[in-house]
Amino acid sequence: MIRIIQLTVVGLLFCALAGLPGWAAAQAVPEPPETVLRTPEGVTVRAVRIENLDVDGRLDEPYYSQILPITGFVQQEPNDGEPSTERTEAWVFFDDDNLYVSARNWDSQPDRMIANEMRRDSGGILQNENFGVLIDTFYDRRTGYLFQANLLGGQRDSTVTEPRQDLTWSTVWDVRTARFDEGWTIEFAIPFKSLRYDSRPEQIWGLNLRRIIRWKNEWTYMAPIPAYLQSFGIFYISLAATLVDVETPPRGIDLEVKPYAISGIRTDHGASPPYVNDVDGDVGLDVKYGLTDSLTLDATYNTDFAQVEEDTQQVNLTRFNQFFPERREFFLENQGLFRFGSATASNNTPIMFFTRRIGLNNGRPVPIAGGVRLTGRVGATAFGVLNIQSREDDPSRSEPTNFSILRMKRDILDRSSFGVMYTRRDETSTTGAATGETWGVDGLYSISPAVNLDGFYARTEKAGVSGDTASYLTRFDYVADRYGLQLEHLKVGAQFNPEVGFLRRTDFVRDFAQARFSPRPAEGTLPGIRRFVFQAGIEYIENNGGRLDFREQLGEFGIEFFNSDRLNVNYARNYEFIPRLFAIAEDVTVPAGGYTYQNVVASYFMGQQRRVSGTVFFEHGSLYGGTKQTLGMSGGRVEISPQFTLEPSVSLNWLSLPGGDFTSSVITERTTYTFTPRMFVSALTQYNTSSRTLSINARFRWEYSPGSELFVVYSDARDTEDMGGFLPVVNRAFVVKINRLFRF
Repeated sequence: MIRIIQLTVVGLLFCALAGLPGWAAAQAVPEPPETVLRTPEGVTVRAVRIENLDVDGRLDEPYYSQILPITGFVQQEPNDGEPSTERTEAWVFFDDDNLYVSARNWDSQPDRMIANEMRRDSGGILQNENFGVLIDTFYDRRTGYLFQANLLGGQRDSTVTEPRQDLTWSTVWDVRTARFDEGWTIEFAIPFKSLRYDSRPEQIWGLNLRRIIRWKNEWTYMAPIPAYLQSFGIFYISLAATLVDVETPPRGIDLEVKPYAISGIRTDHGASPPYVNDVDGDVGLDVKYGLTDSLTLDATYNTDFAQVEEDTQQVNLTRFNQFFPERREFFLENQGLFRFGSATASNNTPIMFFTRRIGLNNGRPVPIAGGVRLTGRVGATAFGVLNIQSREDDPSRSEPTNFSILRMKRDILDRSSFGVMYTRRDETSTTGAATGETWGVDGLYSISPAVNLDGFYARTEKAGVSGDTASYLTRFDYVADRYGLQLEHLKVGAQFNPEVGFLRRTDFVRDFAQARFSPRPAEGTLPGIRRFVFQAGIEYIENNGGRLDFREQLGEFGIEFFNSDRLNVNYARNYEFIPRLFAIAEDVTVPAGGYTYQNVVASYFMGQQRRVSGTVFFEHGSLYGGTKQTLGMSGGRVEISPQFTLEPSVSLNWLSLPGGDFTSSVITERTTYTFTPRMFVSALTQYNTSSRTLSINARFRWEYSPGSELFVVYSDARDTEDMGGFLPVVNRAFVVKINRLFRF
């Protein structure tokens, strides 16, 4: 509690120093009838008030002939800074209820336009002809909302905290599209109720518009984005245009209530005690309330995540825990605010707050009694407070536990920031384990979008634990189109343990360096090739006693093609010290000792403009004194029709080690049929040779009213080892869940 008070005082000092973001420069604005003005200081767009817009995607109202469009879109790829090869006209309108963004997308070869994805929030939407709208409603040049849709009307929305997005944020909005002889048109209708903004009568927002002409792999922006930012460019809110003349309505109660009801029949032979065909039912509630223009309170009671798709299984040939991303909506919303430093599990950097520590234990779900989350911004300071209480649960061997997280982050200079974080895990029963706490500070100094220096310092505390409980990181990043350089130094103490986080490796010091050279062939010299990539890196990990634990020397050659295909060849030479014997497979162990091994991986990515797309790869090399070969496909997609798709993923691994020979493979396949952009059914089938299980998770999702959903879920896991029992059931469930959104 003392730590929370200390950090809260620091946060209040931040807030006291904070000022409301404003329009610092006396920037010129477009005078009617003009709607866009381009000057050396930047791009400014004028919104226009209208009445009675019929959102059907056709752009046949008089407004589109009477009001001048926004034009002058600029390429990011393939020819940075040059005018788009296809004409784009856009408009920004508003009325008392909605913000409207419309576009007429001309195309010289409309028969080649790609449209084969309709699912809500699918990444495949970006592999189609699509249009995106970025809105920075507080004009803080750091945070905003991103709305995207493709030619078929498939929707995708997210929040953005430069330079990342939170894809799982979802709100109520509408979009319609239509075709015409020379291209396609689109209309977005975004309710003001779905946005947060301040109460000043004069609204000044940030805005950027992006069109991806997928059949020719051309990316164009209203406000120019440099090529070196690649597909992340839309997340750079600081480079967006300025939107003026928007008039927002007074905020109402600003309350959303979303109750749910659920019922199911379940079987689990692995539970203690096991149960068969148990019927259950329950109800719960989520509430969202806007306390002020920028402060939002979320509350959840009797939280349930039955509709969440199962984790995609992975092949694990290491001695470390696997990392599975969060999928639950309540924990994913505002995840960007709670991110500490630039941590990713793939590079061994500790993740201070990992939401899968809440409501999951020993591979089983833990019932959540409820929780609250307060997020918002005061001037240049963003903050978030989260408290969740889980219940006691015998099947997962979990004590009732309280989780508390406090996060504050202060914007400084143009793109830099400084922040603090505190996490606490407290088993609230009398027999529970001691409280585990983590606190830390992190910062980012961004000289430009291409040059960044960031780092953190953190400590953990727990009764009875002493020794080195600290971790720190310093990282330098230079990311340009032609050159790149990354340098990093990371330390994790032997007793550092963030109990509400994720730590793949303990007790180590990591040094890492990587350099990249990415030349583009002169125009006309190598048709079809956009860019070459030459990359080399070295990673060096010692324990805190100076023992070499891991070393990797990596070289990579890649070719990026104009049609979005990519070819990569990687060579890695590794040394790894195994401190103690571990089981890599059933009846196969790897003895303690030092091992040197190397491998070559060749992969080819096929763009989604093909009916069959994805990445195919082959790996050949050595491992732990033996040999390893891998053949596989990831991100696969087979288009049967724009509504019907198959998504296979295969990893077949053949290993011959001194301790024995074995095969470790995972085969997954997701079948999806999309009835409309708001209704689909999908089935994820997975076979894992290591666990000898065959599982299926089928889901029907229907957004029957904006923000309100019906889910029907069937899951089934079977034991493939006992073939005599004809794949006996391990667990099975059939669940129906319905929720309803009420907005006030």
